[in-house]
Amino acid sequence: MPVVPVVPSPPEAFAVPPEAVAPTTPYARARYGYWAQDPNITRARAGGVTTALILPGSANLIGGRGYTTVMRPGGVASDNAFPGAPETIKMACGENPKRVYGDKGGPQTRMGLYAAFRAAFQGAAEYNVAAQKYEIAYKEWVVKKANKDEDTEASAAPDRPAVNLGMETLAAVLRGEILVQVHCYRADDIRQLVEISDEFGFNIRSFHHAIEAYKVRDILVEHNISISTWAEWWGFKMEALDGIIENAALMTEAGGRAIIHSDSALDIQHLNQEAAKGMYAGRAAGNAISEDQALRWITANAAWALGIESVTGTLDKGKRADVVLWSGHPFSVYSLPDVVIQAGEMTYTRTGGRKPTDFELGNSTTDSSTGDAQ
Repeated sequence: MPVVPVVPSPPEAFAVPPEAVAPTTPYARARYGYWAQDPNITRARAGGVTTALILPGSANLIGGRGYTTVMRPGGVASDNAFPGAPETIKMACGENPKRVYGDKGGPQTRMGLYAAFRAAFQGAAEYNVAAQKYEIAYKEWVVKKANKDEDTEASAAPDRPAVNLGMETLAAVLRGEILVQVHCYRADDIRQLVEISDEFGFNIRSFHHAIEAYKVRDILVEHNISISTWAEWWGFKMEALDGIIENAALMTEAGGRAIIHSDSALDIQHLNQEAAKGMYAGRAAGNAISEDQALRWITANAAWALGIESVTGTLDKGKRADVVLWSGHPFSVYSLPDVVIQAGEMTYTRTGGRKPTDFELGNSTTDSSTGDAQ
């Protein structure tokens, strides 16, 4: 196969507006904003979390690429990237983009939001077509040149389209190479994004927060889309007023994938208890949610949403050894992680305590056995 030459793009192809004033920033990457000395990494690990998905935005319609990390402190993001995890992208709909960008030249209404989504993906589709046309033309030129075609011998290779970093990301979404994660609360917003994904031929991996997912769970199941939700967070803004604690249970009962996520430095330390809340609420409402199903809300289903279910998320032979041993039943409020193992290495024990990060050691009075401020 001929090697396609890399032709320098004009400077304007790399000129990107600041991410805080542009509603569509697919060129941004969360890994560059990840602080590997954050004390919450070891606090979350002490709560039994071995892996996390870090996403940019929620204010942005399209925030950029996410970052799947092994929860270990130190170094930079690339040191702790989860091996082989696929690329992800964060999008958002509803109140956040309207509120943040309405007075910055961005969409002010939901009409504007979805018009901007469609325009972005139409541009990505055309970008893909231009790239495909170039590859075909270049290969034909190489073949003719190899056959010593006189016209080809005298002509230059076809011009390669300019590279656009944002369009590279969106074009990869359309090709199915990047997993789409969408911040979305209301049922109508969820349906609108599903319709747009159908229109442009890409798949959504998970709707995050999704507190009204129970209203459209049949559509989510049909499209094989998971929800990454809370057990009982809602009511803090207008679009978050219609949540119910049975949300995850109803999604599961319908045959869908529910995930209990955190979005909080505190909740990430006791996701087991959050899953228990959702399980018992579902049972109280008449849904026969098993402990295995509820445990999958923070293990197997979460791994699937990140695209790493083939190597972690369940205790199967041949998989990566990410294991948490609990002091008691994992759904008990009294249970704590005794041992946390990541890729076969014991990285936390309750008897040894939580080790402080370098940042904590340098900026607070700590107890060396726990790393907790005194």
